[in-house]
Amino acid sequence: MLGTRPIRHDGFDKVTGRARYGADLSMPRMLHGKILRSPHAHARIKSIDTRKAEALPGVKAVATADDFPILEDQTIDFAEIRGNARMLADNVFARSKVLYQGHAVAAVAATSPHIAEEAEGLIEVEYEVLPTVLSWRDAMKEGATLLHEELTTRSIKAFLDPGGDGHEPSNVSFHLHFANGDVDSGLEQSDCIVEREFSTQPVHQGYIEPQASTAWWSPDGQITIWTSTQGPFSIRSETALILGLPESQVNVIPMEIGGGFGGKLDTYLDPVAAVLSKKSGSPVKIVMSRKEVFEGTGPSSATYLRCKIGATRDGRITAAELYQVYEAGAYPGSPVGEGAMTSFAPYKVDNLRVDGYDVVCNKQKVAAYRAPGAPATAFAVESVIDELAAKVEMDPIDFRLKNLSREGDRMPSGARHVHHGGVELLEAMKAHPHYQAPLEGSNRGRGIAIGYWFNASMQSSATINVNVDGTISLITGSVDIGGTRVAVAMQAAEVLGLGAEDVHPSVGDTDSIGWTGMTGGSRTAVDTGRAAIEAAEEVIRQMSERAALLWEVEPKEVTFEQGTFICAKDTTQHMKFKELAARLPELGGLVTASVASSPQKAAPALAGNLADVEVDLETGKVTILRFTAFQDVGRAAHPSYVEGQMQGGSVQGIGWALNEEYVFDQNGQMANASFLDYRMPTCLDVPLIETVVIEVPGDSHPFGMRGVGEVSIVPPMAAMANAIHDATGIRMTRLPMAPGAVLEALDGNG
Repeated sequence: MLGTRPIRHDGFDKVTGRARYGADLSMPRMLHGKILRSPHAHARIKSIDTRKAEALPGVKAVATADDFPILEDQTIDFAEIRGNARMLADNVFARSKVLYQGHAVAAVAATSPHIAEEAEGLIEVEYEVLPTVLSWRDAMKEGATLLHEELTTRSIKAFLDPGGDGHEPSNVSFHLHFANGDVDSGLEQSDCIVEREFSTQPVHQGYIEPQASTAWWSPDGQITIWTSTQGPFSIRSETALILGLPESQVNVIPMEIGGGFGGKLDTYLDPVAAVLSKKSGSPVKIVMSRKEVFEGTGPSSATYLRCKIGATRDGRITAAELYQVYEAGAYPGSPVGEGAMTSFAPYKVDNLRVDGYDVVCNKQKVAAYRAPGAPATAFAVESVIDELAAKVEMDPIDFRLKNLSREGDRMPSGARHVHHGGVELLEAMKAHPHYQAPLEGSNRGRGIAIGYWFNASMQSSATINVNVDGTISLITGSVDIGGTRVAVAMQAAEVLGLGAEDVHPSVGDTDSIGWTGMTGGSRTAVDTGRAAIEAAEEVIRQMSERAALLWEVEPKEVTFEQGTFICAKDTTQHMKFKELAARLPELGGLVTASVASSPQKAAPALAGNLADVEVDLETGKVTILRFTAFQDVGRAAHPSYVEGQMQGGSVQGIGWALNEEYVFDQNGQMANASFLDYRMPTCLDVPLIETVVIEVPGDSHPFGMRGVGEVSIVPPMAAMANAIHDATGIRMTRLPMAPGAVLEALDGNG
């Protein structure tokens, strides 16, 4: 039953170690792969000599970019993502230039990991080191060194029409522009205007399990890949494209996944393992080290934002302006669009202007990270909103309520809002004991912030097989990251009148289940749940036909209520689901139903935070005293996992706010590529995260569910900054707000 807390189906396997992750796979004759990565952030590859590595006993194959086809420079839809095919391949293996320290240039497969590592060190690469373009500021300077000589700036129009509208080569790959109303006129009507600049640094998703992939290119030309991924169908598409093969030749088997948060949507190892397998004639497994994860995969974008908002004395926003620059890393594709779309989305702003720039530089190609793009803009907008509320002498929650967007209002993109639970969220925050509690002591402050995420919507597939004992087997294409396996199973059980324990859910490979979008975008429990619901409804239809045979009536005269089939002509004739399942073999055989569900829209989500902090004025250390997370979830299928998502996103946001960042030296070398030096929060750094689940049903799901996985990370950075300001009077405008940065701000140098 929805709203209950059954034990998750995969819980026993995971706590006992029976669950198999990518690195657990072992096969006969399996080889171990290792990738050679560039020590330079920007260099031309003059030559690669692999002869010494090939001669080492135990080495069975060596691969470079020459073993891959040269792809056309074209934009293609890779299942869940759009991108440039050639650049996607170049990120997997550098062909002519390396564009970041850690960029893959060659790979070996050997009979042991130790031999592979030794062979990797024998590969000789001659580089011509080029000037490093390490930040968006360097990249946008007049006369800046170009990363891609053929790259020109596109607008939204050119993005939709690949014919393009840029002419001069540039490190700015994309310019986004949203505009509604008359911003200049709106600002003239303002009684108070606040304008500030903000910046953030790249941060890592922090998943526990490194990337791991095993490939077997069999003699008949079929490739099987066992991998740790959030999107098996996108891995199939990308791998086939990079190898110049039809997708039908690639089967991706997703393993259990030890975290992803968006960072395991892209391919890094899969095509390389496949080529090494083809050359060696054996399966090849590659597992990244933690250092490789930091240096060879994608973090979030570093950003620069300039936010300007005007309001009247009575607290009505009259105009807003946002200038934003997102670093894409080595290849185009930052979440600048998502940042722009969510920036002012919580508020009704009739006059707004948003300009966003996607800029390449000599850092790792960025990847998605939980509500990609939105945390940075929320940090800027919510900080300015808080300052504006103080200037017009309004309670910060009342100010937000007065300006909150409603159904039908325009979002920054121009699309109209659908119904959301923003009012209920803010009212719950204001009524909560945390907001009402006095905050005593010196250098202590309370901050609030809210955040918006639109949630994604994609096709999902599900198959239900009815078993003779009245249980069902549920197969979907969605990898389980945060309890979605049980959440989807509960929805099927709800329709069929079964208990969650009567459903046996599993994740299929790309050959055995219909196309399914990524596990990401806060869509899985909702979209794949909808597919499971539709499959369950098809099961009811088929089983109603079997009951009609039994009772010698028309199928339309059989109804199904609360797990029971009932004959409308004679209500004394009825059978429970399990009873009819037992009779199916004699009524034509067991029932199977397969569905591909393609939803047309998603229900957005809003979250809010209350944060109490204490700032040590001598050290700059920020201690969190209390933290409460609020979220409109539509309807909670499994409240424990909803609360877990809220707590997890909050802790990640706190880490982003106070500690986490990629640190580079002037040559583009990452200085903190380990969990020892990359400072993520531990249980000693955060209090118990209190959660308040608000249920305002969305209209895009049969049970009113909304995606819950991402919006929780959007408000924490701004909430922490606003709390620090309340404690010290200092407005922090750059992340992370680490002790050194806080001290600089207190000294007037921040």
